[in-house]
Amino acid sequence: MTLKKYKIATFSAAFVLAVMSSCSSDFIDLQDPNAVSNSTYYRTEGDVQAAVNGIYQSLRTGNGIGETSALYSEERSDNTGRNDNQSNAGEPFQFNDFSLLPSNGYLKTHWLALYQSIARSNQVLDGIEKVTFTNANLKEQYKAEAKFIRALIYFHLVRKWGDVPLVTKSFNTISEVSESTFREKQDVVYQQIVQDLKDALGSPLADVQTAATKGKVTKAAANALLGQVYLTMATTLSAANRTANLNDAKTYLMAAYNLRTFGQLKDVPYTDVFDVAKKTTCPEIIFQVVNRQGDINFSSSIARSNQAKGETINSLFTSTGSGGNVKQDLVLDYEDTDLRKDFSIKYANDLIVRDYFITKFRDASAAATTNGYGGNDWILIRYADVILMLAEVHMHLGEESAAIGFLDQVRERAGMPKYEVSKATAAYAAKYPTLKLAILHERRVELAFENHRWFDLLRFFTTEELVTYFKSKSQADYGLAKISNFGTKDRYYPIPFDEYKLNPEKMYQNPGY
Repeated sequence: MTLKKYKIATFSAAFVLAVMSSCSSDFIDLQDPNAVSNSTYYRTEGDVQAAVNGIYQSLRTGNGIGETSALYSEERSDNTGRNDNQSNAGEPFQFNDFSLLPSNGYLKTHWLALYQSIARSNQVLDGIEKVTFTNANLKEQYKAEAKFIRALIYFHLVRKWGDVPLVTKSFNTISEVSESTFREKQDVVYQQIVQDLKDALGSPLADVQTAATKGKVTKAAANALLGQVYLTMATTLSAANRTANLNDAKTYLMAAYNLRTFGQLKDVPYTDVFDVAKKTTCPEIIFQVVNRQGDINFSSSIARSNQAKGETINSLFTSTGSGGNVKQDLVLDYEDTDLRKDFSIKYANDLIVRDYFITKFRDASAAATTNGYGGNDWILIRYADVILMLAEVHMHLGEESAAIGFLDQVRERAGMPKYEVSKATAAYAAKYPTLKLAILHERRVELAFENHRWFDLLRFFTTEELVTYFKSKSQADYGLAKISNFGTKDRYYPIPFDEYKLNPEKMYQNPGY
């Protein structure tokens, strides 16, 4: 194809419209996906496959939900952050300092990256109908993959911003963009997320990944995500549907759990989940972004990025910085003898560090080279998350025994006493006086640095409760960012200013900004 066929269509800052150019059949070995005309691109099954690959590729970027996207989730929480309030005009610091402005450039970049993934999904779902497939099941599989990723991204958007523009088709004119430039109510966005995931579950998707299909959407992933969606709806939306949503959450989470290929969680060692040498065989991983060790373009940088000066545990890369930030608030939340602590964090003695840094993601093998081109896959869904959500659902439904059973699966693997034993100790009972707080604690130490913590806090607490929770923390354990800044406005991000100004009435700003 010539460059003349590749026309970038930019209608509005609100919706980045992009469809991928010709790509390799290996879905992680992609060329730069320039935007093309939707009406001329989709002609063969290969065109559709390349475009679906492009949707997967969009999950790699740290501007969206890739491995370097902690700024938009984990750094918003009490797990990590940054103590540098000067770099890049101090804009990254605003997220954890709760001083975020609508004009923040990183905020806008994140918004646009999320909508680009949605635009790619929409383009596939529109374009695929122009192609005649010899295998009808393959067509339905591609549609299911596009709908799953669209649902996943909208789930991020609706939790971060609340009401957001809901776009389920590709645009061809400026007027079409203008008509869709308005914030849809959360309930409606959630309805679309649920429908997309149910469509995926009704498709010919495989139940689970194989060694050859790592990184591909499966029914296990769709069930897990849909269960989490219903759990989030139950705990953050209208109380009128709470019980029904909780029961639906239990149904889909159990469906995901029943698709596992192992017995108890203890059958899968915790360290295996993050072992680069075992990533294609680890049965706990449900959905991930696949990286290629040693490849300058498609490798992982998370190990080297988190490594502190003077340390070699993560990577052969020689670091000159302080590594991945760990708040003392999290360090103190690990229980004694919890093996996850020594695996996930380490104290660096170098004079410029003298602090804990993240060691959960490692690739110090020669194949990653001294450049730190790691092979770590970025895990988006795994079974410990599902199991702890099942504990959460059962807890909310008053089914305490079942909740404790799932909680104990995770604690047992970590070498920790069972819940009933631990809660009999004064220290544990003082810190986690309720089963709810015990589950929240377990999620924190099990899933630290995997970008779940902020969403967990939003799910476990009302906005007012979350304000109280943050302000009860010690500033000394939190770092340079100010806990005192946290208020009710910080439940949601502000709408990026450039999006708001498109239509101040229909793209209304969130309260407090």
